[in-house]
Amino acid sequence: MATATTTPPVVLPTLDRLGVKAVPTDVDAEKVAGLWLDSLAQHVENNNIDGVLSLFSPDAWWRDMLALTWEFRTFHGEAKIRKLLQDRLSAMKLSGFKLVSAKLESPYPDLAWILGQFTFESEVGKCSGIFRLVPTADGRWLGFTFYTNLEDLKGFEEKVGPRRNFLPNHGKWLDERKREREFEDSDPTVLIVGGGQSGLDVAVRMKLMGIPALVIEKNARIGDQWRYRYQALCLHDPVWYDHMPYMPFPPSWPVYTPAHKLAGWLEYYAEAMELNVWTSSTVTKADQDANGEWNVTVEKPDGSTRVFHVKHLVFAIGLGGNNPNFPTFPGREEYQGEVLHSIYHNSAKDHIGKKVLIVGACTSAHDIAADYVAHGVDVTMYQRDSTYIMTTKEGMPRVLKTWWGGNDPDLSDRIDASMPIYINEEISKRTTQEIAEADKELLEGLKKAGFRLNFGHEGAGFLSHTRRRGGGYYLDVGASQLVIDGKIKLKNDSKIKRYTRTGFEFEDGSKVDADVIVFATGFEGPVPIISRICGQEIAKRVKPIWGLTPEGEFQTVWRETGVPNFWIMMGNLAWCRFHSKHLALQIKGLEEGLFRNEDRYV
Repeated sequence: MATATTTPPVVLPTLDRLGVKAVPTDVDAEKVAGLWLDSLAQHVENNNIDGVLSLFSPDAWWRDMLALTWEFRTFHGEAKIRKLLQDRLSAMKLSGFKLVSAKLESPYPDLAWILGQFTFESEVGKCSGIFRLVPTADGRWLGFTFYTNLEDLKGFEEKVGPRRNFLPNHGKWLDERKREREFEDSDPTVLIVGGGQSGLDVAVRMKLMGIPALVIEKNARIGDQWRYRYQALCLHDPVWYDHMPYMPFPPSWPVYTPAHKLAGWLEYYAEAMELNVWTSSTVTKADQDANGEWNVTVEKPDGSTRVFHVKHLVFAIGLGGNNPNFPTFPGREEYQGEVLHSIYHNSAKDHIGKKVLIVGACTSAHDIAADYVAHGVDVTMYQRDSTYIMTTKEGMPRVLKTWWGGNDPDLSDRIDASMPIYINEEISKRTTQEIAEADKELLEGLKKAGFRLNFGHEGAGFLSHTRRRGGGYYLDVGASQLVIDGKIKLKNDSKIKRYTRTGFEFEDGSKVDADVIVFATGFEGPVPIISRICGQEIAKRVKPIWGLTPEGEFQTVWRETGVPNFWIMMGNLAWCRFHSKHLALQIKGLEEGLFRNEDRYV
C-alpha cells in the first residue's frame, strides 16, 4: 500500500483501473481468500500494521460496526486505516479468524472481486466480517472493502436455539406474563416510546439479551399506526426485505404487504415474542437525573400515572415522529373547503363527488391520487419539486437483489452493510440507469405530461434519497400511468401564492379550485416530540439524527445521540431488523460494564 496523505476519490475498482485485462473464471476463490485471511490473521496477531496494510489496495475501505470502534465508522485510504489500526488493533485483541465461504463475483463486466465471509473474536465479542479482494496487474489479490461487525457479547449471547428456556411450565405462564408485562415487582431497565416495527424490534432484542424493557404505545392496539393510515397504503418493499427478527413472514405471504395486513402481523409478533407493551398509554414527561438515568411519567388508559425510573430511554417514533409537516400559506381563513394531511386521510370514498387537490408528488401523494381515480374522483396533483420514479417491477429485483427471492435476510443485511455507502452509491448509479432504461417508455410519458423527474442524489437512485431525506421518490405500481393518461391531473408550473375561497392561487396568477386539499408533504421529524417530552435542553443536545456524515455513515440513529442513555430507533423494516441488534448490544455492553461511552472511537 502506498503512503497516502489525502483521502482517495470515491471510484470503483474497474478492471481497466486495476490494469487487469480479464479475471480467470476458474480462479479458486476459496484458496485465494483463505491464504489472504491467514496472512491478515498472522499480521493482526503480531500487531504488524505495515503487514496488514500490505494486503490492501491503496484506496481500500474499512467499515466497522461496533467491533473495533463501538461506533459506526468508515475509513477510506491508507492514512485513515493506519490510524484506526494504530489506535485500536492492539486494544481490541482480535483473534480466531476463520473463513466461512468465498466466491468470485462479477456484478458488471468491468468489475470483479472475491467475496469472503469470515468470523473472528475481540476481547469482549464474537464478530463477523466480509471482505472483497480485487485482482491486480501482477496477479495478486488485494483487499478493497473490509467489514467488521459485532455479533454477540461473550457470556451474554441471545437466548435463542440451545440457550432458550428448556423447562416446562405447567399453569404458571399466564400469571408470570402478567407480572412481567405490568412490571409489578420492579421497573424496566429500558423504556421504549413507540410500538411500531422499530420499537418492537428493539424490544425483542432487549428481551433475548436479558434486558427488561417496556414499550409504551399511545394507540389502542399494536399496529394501529398502519391500521389507520389511508386504506390504499401498501408496502413497496418486497417481503424478503421486510422480515422481522427471529420470526420471518410465512412462505405464503404476498410479495408486497398491505398496511392492514402488516398491522395484524405486528400485533401477533408482539404477543408471540412475549414483548411487554402497554397500549393506550402515553409518555407525558421524561426527566434525566444527575446520574444520566430517567424518571419517565406514563399516563395509563384510566388516566392514572406511573413514574418509572429507568436507565435507558429509546425513542422509536419513526423518522417523521408522526408529526405532520403542514406548509402554511396566506388566506387559510378564506378557504371554505376541507384541508387535511395525508396521515389523517382514510379513503377516496370519503370525497366522492368532490374535486381534490393533493399537494406533494411522492409515495403517499401517488397512492392517494390513484385511489381517488379508482373511485371516480376528480384529482389534481401539485408537484413542488422533482421526484425519483422507478417501477417496482423493474427496480426492486435490481436494487434489492441481495435479498430478492428469499435469501437469508441476516446474511443479506451483512453483505449489503459490508459495502461502504459511498461505494454502494457509485454502483447504484449504474443500477439506476439500467432501471431507467427498462422504464424508458413510462419515464418518457411522464416527461411529456410535464412531470419533473430526477434520478436520486447524484443519480444514485431512491435509496440515496432515503438515506438523506427519508423520501423524495415514488416506487410506481400504476399511478404514473394515470398521470400520463391525464386521469391524475398535474400542476407544477408555478409556486403556491395563497388560498382563495375555492382553492389555491399561484404566483403566475393561475388558480386551481378544490373542495378538498390533501397535504402529502411528509413529516417534521421527531425533534418536536422529543422536546415536548424531554424538554428543550435535551432536544438541543441531540445531534442530527438522519442523513449521512462525511464518512458516509448515518448521523446518530441507532447509537450515541449526544445525550447519555438516550437512543433513537427508526428506519424501514430491513434497517430496523438489522440495527436493532446494534442498539441492543450497546445498551447491554454499557449495562455489563464492557465499555463506556467515552470508549467510543469517534
